Amino acid sequence: MRVLVIGSGAREHALCVALSSDPAVSALACAPGNAGTRAVAEPLPVDAADPVAVAGVASAWGADLVVIGPEVPLVAGAADAVRDAGIACFGPSAQAAQLEGSKSFAKHVMGAAGVPTARSWPVGGPAELETVLDEVGAPFVVKDDGLAAGKGVVVTDDRATAAAHGRRILDAGGAVLVEEYLDGPEVSLFAVTDGTTVLPLVPAQDHKRRDDGDHGPNTGGMGAYAPLPWAPPELVDEVLATVLQPTVDEMARRGETFSGLLYAGLALTSRGVRVVEFNARFGDPETQVVLPLLETPLAGLLHAAATGTLADHPPLRWREGAAVTVVVAAHGYPDVPRIGDPVTGAGGEGVLHAGTALAADGSVVSAGGRVLSVTAVGPDLAAARQTAYERVAGIRLAGAHWRTDIALAAVEGRITLP
Repeated sequence: MRVLVIGSGAREHALCVALSSDPAVSALACAPGNAGTRAVAEPLPVDAADPVAVAGVASAWGADLVVIGPEVPLVAGAADAVRDAGIACFGPSAQAAQLEGSKSFAKHVMGAAGVPTARSWPVGGPAELETVLDEVGAPFVVKDDGLAAGKGVVVTDDRATAAAHGRRILDAGGAVLVEEYLDGPEVSLFAVTDGTTVLPLVPAQDHKRRDDGDHGPNTGGMGAYAPLPWAPPELVDEVLATVLQPTVDEMARRGETFSGLLYAGLALTSRGVRVVEFNARFGDPETQVVLPLLETPLAGLLHAAATGTLADHPPLRWREGAAVTVVVAAHGYPDVPRIGDPVTGAGGEGVLHAGTALAADGSVVSAGGRVLSVTAVGPDLAAARQTAYERVAGIRLAGAHWRTDIALAAVEGRITLP
């Protein structure tokens, strides 16, 4: 099977690493890829946001399966274009990807499906924003209704900060959603689906805030770990029955079949499981810790989802142990990251590239905000965490920063359910 991965981040590097070890994969390419993916996959130039270009490169390369990593090409219709070209594609249609592309749309779907989620108030203008903030009260949760690369939400007790965030979105022509605050720890749960059958993967937890102790601004994710030793043993079955399957069934009822990766961001609140958000693709950095634990060959799983045969796929197999990933970010991230700095030590085991590129002399330089995801697998979380940070210590990037407490609360048993 000839497999083409679309994207250029650490998620795509993790997908390529997993696919490269699958004996069913006879050829592997990544478009456009980064300085790390080319070690395991053929680099192909493409504008990933252009559906016609994505379908064109897939056809020209002779792909049997296309795996679309990022949300932007999915919302733009890249999966539709690939399928129209007669190629199997892992990723939802543009219509179905609105589960991520529009938070208001996702709320409507959840309402129709009876999926538990936070109450929300769409905001049409600055005056309405002020009124809603007064009515809802602190803590304030203000979200960009559209795509925002994981950085479109502000959670704060400060009303002025919440109002300013909402106004910035409105001033830029976007739409705003104010939500009720959800207590309790958050969980990321991926599910592979062909639009009918739904296979959940192992839960993970992301660390969204930039700084230790969950301080600082929201980011696209500063690290993750899996599995979750503190999660209730029935959690996956409960989420499958109350969130994932009802959502997939509702999308099919609407004629907007969701096929690909459905990502449920969840809060385990004092009132039970609530959906924080849906994503229409593998999450980053959670993919970097979930895939190393998956023993089932990845290509066959994704191909079954892409071709509507997931019901015939064998049960998933998982490796023992745990995985931790630590994001090494560029100076200035998440605001305006500095790029072009030399990166050394990035070729070691478990180092997944995100915002990297090759300089004219062949050296690796930074090319984005999240530069590397440094990942390790161990017999338990503590061992995986120690190895991951030992690998981080070998990275050299001027001005780089990373959190030092990824998975620490779980290792120390400090995560409790409300």
